[in-house]
Amino acid sequence: MIGYRKVTGDLDLTGKVAVVVGGAGGIGEATARMYAHKGAKVVIADCKDNCPEVAEAIAADCGTETFGIKCDVTSQASVDAMVAAVKERFGEINVLAAMPGFVDLYRATDIEIDNVEKHIAVNAVGVFRVCQAVANVMIAQGKGGKIVCVTSQADFIAINKHVGYTMSKAALVGMIKVCALEWAEYGINVNGVAPTVVNTYMGEKAWQGKVKTDMIEKIPAHRFAETDEIAAAVLFLSCDESNMITGEDLVVDGGFTIY
Repeated sequence: MIGYRKVTGDLDLTGKVAVVVGGAGGIGEATARMYAHKGAKVVIADCKDNCPEVAEAIAADCGTETFGIKCDVTSQASVDAMVAAVKERFGEINVLAAMPGFVDLYRATDIEIDNVEKHIAVNAVGVFRVCQAVANVMIAQGKGGKIVCVTSQADFIAINKHVGYTMSKAALVGMIKVCALEWAEYGINVNGVAPTVVNTYMGEKAWQGKVKTDMIEKIPAHRFAETDEIAAAVLFLSCDESNMITGEDLVVDGGFTIY
């Protein structure tokens, strides 16, 4: 059962251990900083080599304990080693923000199947691999927990040249719903946050020139999102204030999908 706790509006994570997969940059780093600001002990896990440096910078800025570790979500051994290292360092895991990401855009007639499979391997199977490993830790702990995955507006609308990305993110939403259903009895919330285009390296890679200006014109907010705006939604779904929300995909898109 997902229990009731008095809602204070503080979004407090004091004493919680939060793992951010994909935390060495972009939305992940913004989320890690927000978690730290709210009192969590934060783990930066990423395929990049700079995880320890990002963790140290956040610790210096926010005064909380952090830990950085390299992790490849396409490798079960790597994910298992990361989870074991976190348990050894902090003793438990209370929050997981799972946001590794891969995007490479082609029209459906042109995309190589290997490219589609890489999208699914990282954005769907890789995320599930992490969620499964952490959920099993949470279940053994018997304290419940919060799992938040970054999905995309592309998981439920059609966007040109996004077939591989959309396939992977739509699969991720299905995963979120099933896991939320199955893990609620253990007090675990599982949700997604679906951003519009975000001003990150991946966003810049996918949206340049005329396609960028055309896309911005279609967004009622008339701009792309910033990383901290997405991190704020992830934070809400990571706290007691959202205990009655599970299996959802929270859209943060500046109104793009109003149409």
